[in-house]
Amino acid sequence: MAKLTWKIWLLIFLLIIFTFVIINPNAFTKGLLIKEVEENSPSAIAGLKKGEILKEINERKIENLQDYYEVLEKIKVEPIKIIVITENKTFIYESKTLDFFLENNSIVKVYGKALSAGLREGMVVQSINNYSLKDYNFEEIKQKIEPKVKIRIKTNKQEYFFLTSENLGLVLSEIPKTRIVTGLDLQGGSRALIKPKEKITEQEYESLLQTISYRLNVYGITDINIRKARDILGENYIVIELAGATPKELQELVGKQGKFEAKIGNETVFVGGRRDITFVCRNDASCAFIHECIKIQEGYACRFNFAVHLSAEAAKRHANITSRLSENVTEGRRYLNETLDLYLDDKLVDELLIDADLKGKETTEVAVTGTGIGKTREEAFRSAEESMKKLQTILITGSLPVKLEVIKLDTVSPLLGKQFMRSILIAAIAAFLSVILIIYLRYRNVKFFIPVIIVLLSEIYLILGIAALIKWNIDLPSIAGIIAAIGTGVDDQIVMLDESRALKQYSLKERLKRAFFIIFGAYATTFVAMLPLMWAGAGLLRGFAVTTLIGITVGVLVTRPAFADILKLLTKE
Repeated sequence: MAKLTWKIWLLIFLLIIFTFVIINPNAFTKGLLIKEVEENSPSAIAGLKKGEILKEINERKIENLQDYYEVLEKIKVEPIKIIVITENKTFIYESKTLDFFLENNSIVKVYGKALSAGLREGMVVQSINNYSLKDYNFEEIKQKIEPKVKIRIKTNKQEYFFLTSENLGLVLSEIPKTRIVTGLDLQGGSRALIKPKEKITEQEYESLLQTISYRLNVYGITDINIRKARDILGENYIVIELAGATPKELQELVGKQGKFEAKIGNETVFVGGRRDITFVCRNDASCAFIHECIKIQEGYACRFNFAVHLSAEAAKRHANITSRLSENVTEGRRYLNETLDLYLDDKLVDELLIDADLKGKETTEVAVTGTGIGKTREEAFRSAEESMKKLQTILITGSLPVKLEVIKLDTVSPLLGKQFMRSILIAAIAAFLSVILIIYLRYRNVKFFIPVIIVLLSEIYLILGIAALIKWNIDLPSIAGIIAAIGTGVDDQIVMLDESRALKQYSLKERLKRAFFIIFGAYATTFVAMLPLMWAGAGLLRGFAVTTLIGITVGVLVTRPAFADILKLLTKE
């Protein structure tokens, strides 16, 4: 029996490694993948990280999303007695949550058991369960008295323990069984090709990429692919591909600089970003909510409100500016004679009255409000929700370093992506069968025909494995590149077969050497031809160039040498 050479063993070894380590590392792993951990959620505070695999919650094994939701349903919190003392009356009721929200100690929204007990909007609260609002803020009291349940989470990394009465703050998905990632063309989503409006340095480019990525993550968009691109003329661009966002959202988030300023008169109190903002309330109904949906001439308007905590420096600026203002009385309440004006990209979006009690005080907590408008109440509510989410994102991330210009904005529906995938699969099967038929008719010898097909399939698998290893998205241009690489692969194998069967005056080794001379010449030509495509169309054709280069390089370094040794074994020369 002929011995396998090291070149054939190398091909076999790579196929095994790519199968169980690179392409399908989670084939036998059970649990759920943590795709996102909401900022400031109980899970985030406990230390859970994106990318970990959730295994257990409170000693219950989690193998799928149904298991997770069943566990959440069983996590029950018992109601407690709540005593609310207002300036005029005491209210007592039992509930799992306080069921109302405060702003400057006044109730701005009330629902559930609190509403049934008689609490109403506008009432001024003095204490809750003997915790005075002079000594504690509303959020601190809420944390102290609302009942909580103990949570024990086990992941593939470690165990986490925490107490909570809220949603865990986890975004989960089934564990992907393969690392091969399909691109925008196949899974659907939005793509933006953007360009800075001014010349920036390489360091500024990196900062811009980080800020954009941070902004999209904070907004709640997952599956983001952001990369630099350059065209043949040397112009720099940024390509953003993502699933789960509409072109309108993408345009709003990256098409505008997002410069947020809060001013009193002409003086800036604070700006968006981590310098002035220490906390922005999100995904927490106690400090971020929509209320007051009212009928207007154009339809409906809904008001949103969320809390923002300022840095010590911003609080000092607030105290310094307000100390110079005078007081007015409006509708029986005392306010300062200037408003807190909110500007987004130099456009006034809201004017907030400043309570006279805040004059000269270094307040670190302010409320940001705004309005959403729609033809129906539901549209207005969604508009307010989107506006609040956008403002929260900009306040957290700050403005982009430079203004951007959206050159091109595309969208592909998931349905169209599935149709693309189906069409590609049909075309690939048809092409594969055609190649098999032509090779069989050409040689009519199974011992040559089968190795060609095996090596051809191995080459496809290795291309996909390397794409998974370097985290390259497989999109339509990439698939075209794979087809091109396979075409050159079949061509090279036919050259080797023909050379091995001709010129019998030479040894098989000499004949294969002649074949490799042709193969290396074709490889060099294709390699050089692919390089300009790396930058053509601002990199939108890079997938074709990358997968073609991967395919022909794998062929020259791995599959062609292995095929040559297989030919030697078959011909016994």
